[in-house]
Amino acid sequence: MFLSVFDVFKIGIGPSSSHTMGPMSAANRFLELILSSEWPRPTGAHVAALKVSLHGSLAFTGIGHGTDRAVILGLVGEEPHAVDPDRMDAIIDEVERSGRVTPPGHRSYEFQPKTDLIFDKKQPLPGHANGMSFSAFDRDGRLLLKRIYYSIGGGFVVTDTEIEAMRGAKKSAGDSRIPYPFASAKQMLDMARGSGLTIAQMKRANEETKMSAAELDAGLDRIWEAMSSCIDRGLKVDGIMPGGLKVKRRARAIHDKLNEEWRSNRLNPLLANDWLSVYAMAVNEENAGGGRVVTAPTNGAAGVIPATVRYYLHFHEDATQADVHNFLLTAAAIGGIIKHNASISGAEVGCQGEVGSAAAMAAAGLAAVMGG
Repeated sequence: MFLSVFDVFKIGIGPSSSHTMGPMSAANRFLELILSSEWPRPTGAHVAALKVSLHGSLAFTGIGHGTDRAVILGLVGEEPHAVDPDRMDAIIDEVERSGRVTPPGHRSYEFQPKTDLIFDKKQPLPGHANGMSFSAFDRDGRLLLKRIYYSIGGGFVVTDTEIEAMRGAKKSAGDSRIPYPFASAKQMLDMARGSGLTIAQMKRANEETKMSAAELDAGLDRIWEAMSSCIDRGLKVDGIMPGGLKVKRRARAIHDKLNEEWRSNRLNPLLANDWLSVYAMAVNEENAGGGRVVTAPTNGAAGVIPATVRYYLHFHEDATQADVHNFLLTAAAIGGIIKHNASISGAEVGCQGEVGSAAAMAAAGLAAVMGG
């Protein structure tokens, strides 16, 4: 079994990896499919209009998670890792005004969000609680192409056929192309004892069958930079978060208070926990506000791992960038095991399943860099 660290940690936007990032990525995949030769395109036929229906959890909770907005952004060609959160409102307003989407490299397609984006609460799709159906029509309204996608947690998106293949792959033998194809905690620890390597070293060896060491380190640096920047933004912004519940951001005020206490040199045995909490809160508030975050392993649990890494860097003078790499590699190894054997999807295992996964990953990463 092999799941890359960059599959576990993906840069995207809030508030949900399964309900925001996943639907945007599904729209991206459908656009790619339209341009491809992977479907029986009738001679002379051209796609003129698009329709999307959301099912299951996406239909019931999609509005609160920005699923409709994510689909619109995806259909104009925006991608989770690259979309500018400050431009999203203007892009969506233009689509609603014009009734069209014009993604790069495509014709302009008719798409009226009010009528062509359907929240179907009556008919769930069989493969997963987060189902979506994308359809393309010609100018006469004839259906040319239809695909069902499932957002299975952590920003992962699969088709109905791919999800069945994934379930079959869980029962098959490990990936022989990588040196340490552990699929369970027991296999991982047995391989570590047998090889004399740490979890991070085994994970690095697996990753380096797919990329160079320099590429791996540069990618890990990008992940941590995105996580760290998210914390910094969350500590600088205050006000009311979107969603209609009038929830106030709290991280900035708490951070200011902690800084005052830090400068006073007053003894507080719980100070480390306070800093850890405010770092996590900063990420969570950025995520709720639709900002740039990293799945860790999901958006719903995105604050736990960045907060723990920042805590380590803050309170341990000998911490290095190599420690950050080892933390992320170790955490990704644990996250991959959880995803392979159970689930990181809140729609399947509840939000506590997401946060529990993140806590296990963070504990493993911190233990690794502390010499465990």
